[in-house]
Amino acid sequence: MIEQPVLERVLHTALSTGGDFAEVFAEDRQNGNGMLDDGRVEQLTSGRDRGAGIRVVVGDTTGFAHTADLSENGLRTAATAASAAAREGGGGVREVALTRTDVPSPNDVQVLPEDVAKGDQVEILRRADAAARAAGGEISQVTASIGAGRKRVLIANSDGLLTSDDQVRTFLSVNAVATGDSGMQTGRKTIGHTIGWELFDRIDIEDFAGEAAQQAITKLRARPAPSGELPVVIGAGSGGVLFHEACGHGLEKDLVDKGASVYAGKVGEQVASPLVTLVDDGTIGEEWGAFAVDDEGSPARRNVLIENGVLTDYMWDFLRNRKEGRPNSGNGRRQSYKHLPMVRMTNTFLEAGDTDPDDIIAGTERGVYVAKLGGGQVNTASGDFVFGMVEAYLIEDGEITEPLREGNLIGNGPQCLRDIEVIGNDFAFGGPGTCGKDGQGVPVGDGCPTLRVSQLTIGGTAA
Repeated sequence: MIEQPVLERVLHTALSTGGDFAEVFAEDRQNGNGMLDDGRVEQLTSGRDRGAGIRVVVGDTTGFAHTADLSENGLRTAATAASAAAREGGGGVREVALTRTDVPSPNDVQVLPEDVAKGDQVEILRRADAAARAAGGEISQVTASIGAGRKRVLIANSDGLLTSDDQVRTFLSVNAVATGDSGMQTGRKTIGHTIGWELFDRIDIEDFAGEAAQQAITKLRARPAPSGELPVVIGAGSGGVLFHEACGHGLEKDLVDKGASVYAGKVGEQVASPLVTLVDDGTIGEEWGAFAVDDEGSPARRNVLIENGVLTDYMWDFLRNRKEGRPNSGNGRRQSYKHLPMVRMTNTFLEAGDTDPDDIIAGTERGVYVAKLGGGQVNTASGDFVFGMVEAYLIEDGEITEPLREGNLIGNGPQCLRDIEVIGNDFAFGGPGTCGKDGQGVPVGDGCPTLRVSQLTIGGTAA
């Protein structure tokens, strides 16, 4: 993408006015997406974006500039601008010699997105549409989306680092609407992995789309969700988003340093049930948040954040690690070359326990089983959260009975962690996600086994 001697000269320019640290992040991103709505192809697009962001640090001040011009002149102009933003005036001269470091990819991509014909995308979308509609006459609308993208990055910095990564992500999403006497209900299935088009050789598209449709049909006979505090059993997979939001963000070191985290100053303290081990891991093969190196060039790592209920560490970015002389955690991420990196999660999950999930249900006299959580909000300073229940059922006398209409799950992250009373042995990852923070979105994964929280507030409409 950019030759090594050019990178060295650009870093030299960036440091020429006395910077403490400089970095070049170059990116070449290609995307192709398609959407079919009500049997019609509404979108079939492809695009490419290339550029570089240059960061210069002087003391506690950071200067940043980005450019779509990857020529040496364009890069050196951006480096000068970033340096001026960080510090004005003269300074020492510092030469930079780069050492190439290759980090193996966590997965093997067989079919690259650019090798896939648009007709192949349309065929899959039409198959998904037909299968969802075939699930029942109640299905009144189907929307299917498909996409694949490739992101190649090159990172060099004034500490001598030179590394790169080649990331591919492919996904399919099917949304079905069922209409009946009780109104309209929706069902949704999404799958995505950091692999190529071979994803569609692994899944049965008809079964996949049929499950989304059946979810919507089942919800037509749903009763209003109860209201008040009840035991809640969270199913394996998509329930991981609860821990991503409710405690994951609070364990990001930038929020801790700002005093915006309820977990600030609690390393070494018991913050959760002894059953809880929470991990963030960017090395996990094909999961949505996996990569070889993060957006600051640090290799992906497995980081245990909470072990047996004890807070063991936070997630860090490169500059904080560098300042404190500690190992990199691989959590420096950015949306694109136009953005500065910040501390972000990768694949965040609760480790499995040893209880059969059927026994967890059987041991719940009355409560709510949440098979799928939707979007949520969290106040990282207090830990308070609200999540939508996309698919939920009533538990009565130890059995899952009637489906419930969508309602809210309300609680407090630290309290929720303490109130986890049993964890299943059926760990699963949920679907692909995009995590938003400070106006930036990055791909993330999350997961959990089946577990029971002794009580959470259900924001339903039933008495």
